[in-house]
Amino acid sequence: MMRMIEEFKQFAMRGNVVDLAIGVVIGTAFGKIVSSLVADILMPVVGLFTGGIDFSDQVLILRAASGGQPAVVLGYGRFVQAVLDFVIVVFALFLVVKLVNRLRREEQAKPAAPSAQERLLAEIRDLLKKG
Repeated sequence: MMRMIEEFKQFAMRGNVVDLAIGVVIGTAFGKIVSSLVADILMPVVGLFTGGIDFSDQVLILRAASGGQPAVVLGYGRFVQAVLDFVIVVFALFLVVKLVNRLRREEQAKPAAPSAQERLLAEIRDLLKKG
């Protein structure tokens, strides 16, 4: 039993598992931000341009309610909302990846720091020039 607990501890503390857990938590928080951005900022602007239509409430009635039967509706507004969320998330991730790639290129473009041997040789060269 102790061996199994030790193995589980090693598994759970691996870098990949911890990185994945952190990614999931950050992704969840990022999803809430994107949902708020869409619902609270973008959709009102879209509604302004579309005459005040709130897409999340838009439905197409396929069959009206009659007798004891409920209406059959196609809730396309929620789908539009989900598509907008997706597009915004993908665009935001694109911007993040683009920024990371740019930072990597800048880091790779930096000249490598001279090694101790190269510094010593440069000092000897400079001393010889003086002498």
